Amino acid sequence: MRPFRPTLRFFARWALPWSLLTAACTPGFAAPPGAAGPTPVAAPAESPPDPPSPPHPPALPPIRDHLIPWTAEREALTEAYLQAHRTAPLSGNPEVDTRMVPRAIVLHWTAGPTAASAWATFAPDHLAGRDDLRAGGDLNVGAHYVVDRDGTIERLFPDDRVVRHCIGLNHLAIGVENVGGDAAHPLTAAQVAADIALIRGLAARYPIEVLLGHLEYRRMEGSPLFEERDPAYRTTKPDPGAAFMASVRAGLTDLPLAEPPKGR
Repeated sequence: MRPFRPTLRFFARWALPWSLLTAACTPGFAAPPGAAGPTPVAAPAESPPDPPSPPHPPALPPIRDHLIPWTAEREALTEAYLQAHRTAPLSGNPEVDTRMVPRAIVLHWTAGPTAASAWATFAPDHLAGRDDLRAGGDLNVGAHYVVDRDGTIERLFPDDRVVRHCIGLNHLAIGVENVGGDAAHPLTAAQVAADIALIRGLAARYPIEVLLGHLEYRRMEGSPLFEERDPAYRTTKPDPGAAFMASVRAGLTDLPLAEPPKGR
């Protein structure tokens, strides 16, 4: 078989003119009518935009850790308290039962002059005095936070520890004590601002549903959050005062925090 040798007739029939070939390589080239143009290249598909980053929760205000030791005795007393007062069954494991997921925040006043005096009151494992609470058990009272009159915040217990501070709500409520409250040591605007900042930070980290003052806790009876086995175990509390609660709530109107139902 003879090898193929293109002839001039072949080039005349099949080959593009040299001028057309060179023009096709220049910008703005348009093929003449009837001529096959270059095969279009599909543009690369655009990648979907990155999803927006989740917003960062508001920063907690400055907090000084002044933790009360969580002793084996305090854990056992807390377990006994919960067994006596909760209506829901416990696991029987104190390490599990004395932990919680915070769903409420309760504000208090100490009726004392300093944060140091509050710490000293809460530090012992066993309740001293407090005849109004003695029937409820030997576990001492406490709070997760203490806010001094200058707005300084101290943490006394981790947020997820059960602390005895409010009947019916200890199993799911963070307690915040404000130093003062008596005539000699009235609560301050600095404490209002500190409480607002603390509540904002806590509400961004936990499924907080309700904000209440200790004086309002009886209005929680009938709520699924309220658990108290003994119908006679109740107290009447004035703290931290209706005016203080109104000031704190005024700074939190943008948050979906309920208050206890009125009329109870």
